[in-house]
Amino acid sequence: MNRNLARLGAKIELARREFFFYAQLKAPEFYKLDRAFLVDICNTLQNFITSDKKVLILNVPPRHGKSRTAGLFVEWILGKDRTKKIMTGSYNETLSTMFSKNVRNDIQEAKADIYKPVFHDVFPFTYIKRGDGAMNLWSLEGGYNNYLATSPTGTATGFGCDLLIIDDLIKNAEEANNESVKEKHWEWFTNTMLSRLEEGGKIIIIMTRWASDDLAGRALEHYSCDEVEHIKFKAVLDDNSMLCDEILSAKSCEDKKKAMGLDIWSANYQQEPIDLKGRLYSNFKTYTGDLPTFKQVRAYIDTADEGDDYLCCIIYGATFQNEAYVLDVIYTKASMEVTENTVAHALYINGVNKAKFESNNGGRGFARSVRRILLEKLGTNKCVIKWFHQSKNKQARILSNATWVMEHIYFPVGWQNRWSEYYEAMTKYQREGKNKHDDAPDSTTGIAEDLSKGGMSIFK
Repeated sequence: MNRNLARLGAKIELARREFFFYAQLKAPEFYKLDRAFLVDICNTLQNFITSDKKVLILNVPPRHGKSRTAGLFVEWILGKDRTKKIMTGSYNETLSTMFSKNVRNDIQEAKADIYKPVFHDVFPFTYIKRGDGAMNLWSLEGGYNNYLATSPTGTATGFGCDLLIIDDLIKNAEEANNESVKEKHWEWFTNTMLSRLEEGGKIIIIMTRWASDDLAGRALEHYSCDEVEHIKFKAVLDDNSMLCDEILSAKSCEDKKKAMGLDIWSANYQQEPIDLKGRLYSNFKTYTGDLPTFKQVRAYIDTADEGDDYLCCIIYGATFQNEAYVLDVIYTKASMEVTENTVAHALYINGVNKAKFESNNGGRGFARSVRRILLEKLGTNKCVIKWFHQSKNKQARILSNATWVMEHIYFPVGWQNRWSEYYEAMTKYQREGKNKHDDAPDSTTGIAEDLSKGGMSIFK
């Protein structure tokens, strides 16, 4: 008996020092030393707290312990320092409340078996403050407002925190494809949650990687490389072995893939955003240095059909081999009064020989205004202006010309920075499902249609 208690005492001392061993002490059947990814997650969380990094992003497959580990980590942090203030945000109030109750109940757990360790064995001086133990907001003895659980529909008013943990905000594929939901998540994170973070505070985002512009993706773009640490775990490793056979076997994984479909399975289990998996364009060719000889410099312009649409003007050099080298792009929601001048000046500066306008929804009048500005204000008739009515199905055109676009249109190196909105519209366009905007692929397809037929037939 004494020997067993001595071993338990050694484990308790180790748990006080190292977070993984605390998790192992509380749940030895799950936190096993041979589950290397769990050791890695726990060590990453512990090291992050004392590192120079501001944000930690953990992408982990379902049922691999991400929420469980986050809850145990909150316990361990508060046990180490009861003055710490922690706020967690989950998908909804039900999940955030469950997270909070689990942590609170673990801290309050009474010891019933001398061989079964509880929180107070490791941290004997940390208690929930009497009369201040609500489900979503509670304090520790010697602390004040140590913990708040909230969600995008909850509140964080009056609460400041040293550590902010966001746990799985996206519920399913429908939300992953919903631009409005993802935008609301980002606004909640930046406008509400970040305003609660104390100076020098830390942020942990734990989630399945549903979409390239989900909260994890937006955070990766927002913060610099020096500020963020990103750890990603795939269920199926590069050598086709499993991350953990005991948690998810190869057969179960294959069954899930068949049931879910490749795109949803890849997001859930391989951390491959669903929009990137289903995107139409898989790559684009680029150029740098000297340009080839052009037979003409051309432009394809599609005016904004509705208030939320973009005007897209692509200026490119057409080679004798009917390849296109993009020279300039105008992609904007600005009014026609502004874009008429912008497009005219772009055609003039780039020495465009021929410009083709889609005449649908005001395009004809726009083309005439551009021609007038070129003649009257810029004093040139070098650019031939033509317009036509586009009667073909837009989606079918875009899909059928996608391969040509990837094989024969060249963009300048760094085009993602030069024309960021156009770049985003091209790289995120989905083969199936509803796309928020199709103006960029539509205009780019216009170049493919013209050059793949040997030239712009409208000008012949």
